[in-house]
Amino acid sequence: MAALDFEASDKDPETARIVSCALILVGGGLATDTRTWLVNPGIKQEPGAIAVHKLTDEHLAEHGTPAEQAVPEIAKSVAEVVAGGTPLVGHNLGGYDLNLLDRECMRHLGDSLEGIVRQPLTRVIDTMTLDRHAAPYRRRVSETQGPYQMRTTAETYGLPWDEDAAHGAEYDALQSARAAYRIGAIAHTRPEDRPAWVHQLRNRRGPYERFSDLAFVDVEELHRRQVAWARQDAASYQAWLRNPVKAGEKHDPKAVIDGAWPLRPVPAERSEEQ
Repeated sequence: MAALDFEASDKDPETARIVSCALILVGGGLATDTRTWLVNPGIKQEPGAIAVHKLTDEHLAEHGTPAEQAVPEIAKSVAEVVAGGTPLVGHNLGGYDLNLLDRECMRHLGDSLEGIVRQPLTRVIDTMTLDRHAAPYRRRVSETQGPYQMRTTAETYGLPWDEDAAHGAEYDALQSARAAYRIGAIAHTRPEDRPAWVHQLRNRRGPYERFSDLAFVDVEELHRRQVAWARQDAASYQAWLRNPVKAGEKHDPKAVIDGAWPLRPVPAERSEEQ
């Protein structure tokens, strides 16, 4: 697998800039190959982003490679991985990271990510999408730790977590690859032999886990299934937001959640700007 992760200047892939990247070839009986980039985005970051990844504007300006040089290097490396047929793996990869890279490619190279790699992305493994599908309805761990963020997924599947190392692109990329392996191992375990916590998964109708949906399919089919699952999740969340009883303070009668995965179309207003 090629584990991919970015740290960025804000949470919105439409406006965010890459500040660090890790692309790590791992598994398959081969030596691990790690490439990392520290990027000077040339803009001020959101304070919340700096609080997460600890890469200040001053540090990036002094030590980072200018974005106009780094983005083409990153895109070329990703294109080589895709051309070789190696699956891309990451946490929220289709929800955030690939869209971030797509917009950066347009910004610095004048073409979309798929235009740069010269083929559609059809071998993406997103551990957030897989985890949401196989183990749905998980509750928040705390006010600050969501049910499907990287730490929660890692700890759910028995991986150690180092908060001091977390939110660095290299650490998070490796954790996503390890989580993908653990999820796949459960999927290929006989249902009756799966871990106790899997047997305890419930919804209002009783036992509810879907690990078998991930088993005995090739990567392309798993990719297609993730496309469908992401679309279903978006539709469900949109319906929830539009329901005043269920959504409460978050109610938005006009909410629209785009379910496209792993790449979302550029919003109309952004297209006009470009």
